[in-house]
Amino acid sequence: MIRFFRHYVPLNLLLLVLSETLILGGAIYAGVNARFIDGNSIPGDLQPLFPKALAFTLVMLGLMTASGLYSTGWQGGVRMLLQRLGISFGLGLLAMSLLFYFFPVLLVGRGAFLLSFGLALAGIMLSRALFIRWARVGALKTRALVIGTGSRAAHVEALLTKRHHSSNTQVIGYLAMGGSHHFVDHGRILDTQESLPDLTARLQISEIILAVRDRRNGGMPVQDLLKCKLRGIRVMELSSFFERENGHLQIDSMNASWLILAEGFHQGIVRDTIKRLFDLVVSAGLLAVSLPVMALTALAVKLESPGPVLYRQERVGQNGRHFTILKFRSMCVDAEKDGTPRWARKNDSRITLTGRCIRRTRIDELPQIFNVFFGEMSFVGPRPERPYFVEDLTQKIPYYGVRHTVKPGITGWAQVRYPYGATDEDAMHKLQYDLYYVKNHSLFLDLMILFQTAQVVLWGKGVR
Repeated sequence: MIRFFRHYVPLNLLLLVLSETLILGGAIYAGVNARFIDGNSIPGDLQPLFPKALAFTLVMLGLMTASGLYSTGWQGGVRMLLQRLGISFGLGLLAMSLLFYFFPVLLVGRGAFLLSFGLALAGIMLSRALFIRWARVGALKTRALVIGTGSRAAHVEALLTKRHHSSNTQVIGYLAMGGSHHFVDHGRILDTQESLPDLTARLQISEIILAVRDRRNGGMPVQDLLKCKLRGIRVMELSSFFERENGHLQIDSMNASWLILAEGFHQGIVRDTIKRLFDLVVSAGLLAVSLPVMALTALAVKLESPGPVLYRQERVGQNGRHFTILKFRSMCVDAEKDGTPRWARKNDSRITLTGRCIRRTRIDELPQIFNVFFGEMSFVGPRPERPYFVEDLTQKIPYYGVRHTVKPGITGWAQVRYPYGATDEDAMHKLQYDLYYVKNHSLFLDLMILFQTAQVVLWGKGVR
């Protein structure tokens, strides 16, 4: 994997994005030149082609990202792929038509553009077919050796079995470090008397994953690991492996010393200033676009059921400070008439018809833009929870308070990577993604989350 601004990006996914960038940009050049191939030179008003190709490429890459076509761990079949390509290119045709209307300088002519559009679609479909085949044969996968055969090593095996072709790591085998209990497939345990450096050389290992719990009294071959590292083999803690592969910090493989010594968890005035400016620019743009939607939503909420349009609720923000969050009311006014806070359930009877619609499209979250303007929230960050749940979960889940070291967000890494949580176990899983965000947050990661939020809204993932 390649790491951009502390966030891991699979190498095969990066190559796919680069190749499809060239396909989309090249389609404009090929389409325009093919349109005038009969001997006529390209008209001067179409020159230069680069700004036109750049605009088309950025629009299509943005729409394809929002449609989930660049998601890590893609598991969709051919039917889903064609469906999402169809939506992306359909919206792309509409978006480019609007762009041509407002910016005529980008116009390449109807015939040339339709030809370019068709070439782009054909090229993308070909690249996807090659990418799927490439993934299935395991190209560019890292050859790894796992030190340990206990329960920690079993977590590695379970993860890679679950992800199958979408995984970027190929475990060649497991090396036992004493102990009689093995939790991995016994057929994959390496029975050898070779030294670790000789074994890794013979098997062409490029990465070693440490999955040994007890490292005292010779439980870890320190000198051999050092030799391997000096030969260029990457040696990874299990926590770092899960961070890279899953995009979260796995709590049961993590300890306080790793959190202290690991890279990340950066704070500072420069970072905070950039984050604040980003919040204001994105929120202002979204507010300008969404005002008509918010007005219609307010009218629908008021007409369907008695009570206030906006729902105000106390939440816990950065450094444990409480604030009042604003949302469109999606439940009946007596949803918690007994005074006991409850998680929202699937098909919750307390949700109104309008509420179900605005929850599915995330429109109920739009008033939180004002919380961002007031500085109580960020556009991207961990979901703010109610004090009742925070107090309860802090006692039950280790490191839960770490998520409050940054501002909560309207959307976040946990929201786009894990479905809506309604239990303590869900809260624990979502915390693992929140910890990843707190450790690795950057403007690059925030932009990725925004694109994936569009995917969540488009496909209605995790709605309750």
